[in-house]
Amino acid sequence: MNLLKALATISSLTLVSRVLAFVRDVLIARIFGAGMATDAFFVAFKLPNLLRRLFAEGAFSQAFVPIFGEYKNRRGHDETKLLVDHVTTLLAIILFIVTLIGIIAAPILVYISAPGFVKDPDKFALTVQLLRITSPYIFFISLVAVAAGILNTYNKFWVPAFAPVLLNLCFIGAALWLAPYCDPPVMALGWAVFLAGIVQLAFQVPFLKKIGMLPAWRFDLKDAGVWRIIKQMGPAVFGVSIAQISLIINTIFASFLAAGSVSWLYYADRLMEFPSGILGVALGTILLPSLSKHYADNSPQEYSRLLDWGLRLAFMLTLPAALALGMIAVPLLATFFQHGAFAAHDVLMTRQALVGYSAGLIGIILVKILAPGFYARQDIRTPVKIAVVTLLATQAMNALFIGWIQHAGLALSIGLASCLNSAILFHFLRKRGIYQPEPGWGAFFAKLCIALLALGLTLWFGMGSEQHWLTTSGWARILHLSALVAGGVLVYFAVLWLLGFRVKDFAKRGA
Repeated sequence: MNLLKALATISSLTLVSRVLAFVRDVLIARIFGAGMATDAFFVAFKLPNLLRRLFAEGAFSQAFVPIFGEYKNRRGHDETKLLVDHVTTLLAIILFIVTLIGIIAAPILVYISAPGFVKDPDKFALTVQLLRITSPYIFFISLVAVAAGILNTYNKFWVPAFAPVLLNLCFIGAALWLAPYCDPPVMALGWAVFLAGIVQLAFQVPFLKKIGMLPAWRFDLKDAGVWRIIKQMGPAVFGVSIAQISLIINTIFASFLAAGSVSWLYYADRLMEFPSGILGVALGTILLPSLSKHYADNSPQEYSRLLDWGLRLAFMLTLPAALALGMIAVPLLATFFQHGAFAAHDVLMTRQALVGYSAGLIGIILVKILAPGFYARQDIRTPVKIAVVTLLATQAMNALFIGWIQHAGLALSIGLASCLNSAILFHFLRKRGIYQPEPGWGAFFAKLCIALLALGLTLWFGMGSEQHWLTTSGWARILHLSALVAGGVLVYFAVLWLLGFRVKDFAKRGA
């Protein structure tokens, strides 16, 4: 399997998903603005997302994929299928119980996650109502994550990568056609979440059936593989929960700030998700199964070379993205979101959060590459211990920044803490001899700096004044931004090419 080709496939589909996500967010911003209704929905949607990451996509994948890969490579189809059946059945039971709790205890969950909403009874009640509609998403999308882990191990990367497209299509359809029939209109977004969970799960079923891995209902707590996964999930759940606790605390802080703060952070995060998903998630997705196979095959040199390949790609593609997000934040936000109820003031407030996030983009993406270096070795405890340190650092920076730069301080603390997280992960990978850098890193960084300087100058002179972006018409913004982005991309990669970078140099074979 050509890993660069797999990365391009996942990144391309993720790009399609992100483009649709922008269309979705533009529609939400235009129709609902940034205020009480959107704050309520974003909090209600964040809670199911948190539990999804806690019970499936994050902790489950970290524990399941390496052991599932071991079964696939060493034990044959029948034992592997039995493991899938037992694990999926147990997880479905747990998820069903969690979903019921989410519906019944919605007022308590909203009170805990956004206590600032209590002072506005209408806002609090709307958030509770939305949470009850979105809670079943936990069940469906967590099973989607299980299917994704199976399909990725079988190198069917495009199927899980396409699933988020369906989520965004549900949002777009609900915002355009369902909202006028709902009271209040924002309820349409809650029903879009509910439907999206069902659609994404149904989409992956035929592909699971084709590879003979469609789960069947088999409950057996005596399965040794199940218990190995459960033991791995203990620290994995703890580790993922630390990251999610940090996000909840940030939401709590934001709920006490000026109205719209939760939404400003959300829209900034949406832009950050663009490079994070296209590169970070894609790299993490293809690295974990291949790293797991190299570990099972006792190939430490190939293990290290694969990490080195991922790190070089991350630096080459993430640093220009971070620079661009920080420099042209206003052009991006004005073009995508300044429509209807989303005013120039919202653009400037969201810009502050986006600049804060962009400062830590490299850390956010490096964590997605370095952490699998431990997960593939079935070592989840080390990243968890590092996550605890990161959580403490995040909250210390929150206390330092929030009084100074308000909601932007919450974004900056997440970014800087991610850089700290990645630095500690890197330290332990080197200290334990898991990763040995390949020659040429000094020259590699020197060439990147030259290309980044060229990119920065291009964006600076091409952008013009921020006031121009806040007052010009929609099509003028779109054309200007398109030329600015295209020019920046062309200059950056042209300079890299002149300095000797070639696509074939980054080709890599995987498991």
